Amino acid sequence: MPLTASTPRLSYRLEGTSGPPVLLIMGFGMSGVVWRPQVEVLRESHRVVWYDHLGVGESDPAPEWPTMATMAADARRLLDEVGFASAHVIGVSMGGMIAQELALSSPSRLRSLTLIATHPGGVRACLPSPEGLLRFAQGNLGGPATRVQALKRLLYTPEFLAGVDHEQMDRRMNDMVGKRAARATVRGHLAAVLRHRTGARLDRVRVPTLVVRPGRDLLISPKNSDALARRIPGARVVRFDDAGHGITFQCASALNGEIARHVAAAEGQAPSPT
Repeated sequence: MPLTASTPRLSYRLEGTSGPPVLLIMGFGMSGVVWRPQVEVLRESHRVVWYDHLGVGESDPAPEWPTMATMAADARRLLDEVGFASAHVIGVSMGGMIAQELALSSPSRLRSLTLIATHPGGVRACLPSPEGLLRFAQGNLGGPATRVQALKRLLYTPEFLAGVDHEQMDRRMNDMVGKRAARATVRGHLAAVLRHRTGARLDRVRVPTLVVRPGRDLLISPKNSDALARRIPGARVVRFDDAGHGITFQCASALNGEIARHVAAAEGQAPSPT
């Protein structure tokens, strides 16, 4: 993957040759390649850029204590690097928190905003369910085998795991755990999440906003999606009542359709029939 000319360097990939520009922002400690189910579809009709956070993948090491604001600045300079004056910004989990900061600090750089399985900050918002807390700890502190099993149970519902194609799941887990982020990066991301606060400022967001609410999320309570939608003027919520935190894989086809329609509406175009 290419690296940005600006430093510290971000590894990124630009895919697609035409269509509305899209920026994908990944979550906690994960490589941008985890966006694969979205990129493989969106690149057919959009210009899509995705990247690894500092300290993840091939990007340069992260500062010891990043914040959502500094990570939003990384996203902004990536837009500069690839020549996107503005883009449809899509963030999942921690990436959704970064996307909120980007929308607040640089509103002219956004054409639309999509927030997936994320929250506006605060102590209550940060607390996962007891099972989610256990799986999160195992997924970040355990050995490789423990980590894979814990992440599966954290991100996906039992019904989905029972029926999913094993080859597809193996590829997914390789994307997620193939190259583990340094412990310093994980600590930094956790600190940034705990300090994240946008709730009192979200009424300033003026771009078309889609909030994606997975109804069986163990890591981030679905109530947080409702809170985001209440605070962002004109936000629209789409509910996936049987989805877990790993909605970008579990419900990829339906989610991709929602994203494409949201982007098309923000561009002032009629969405293609699906």
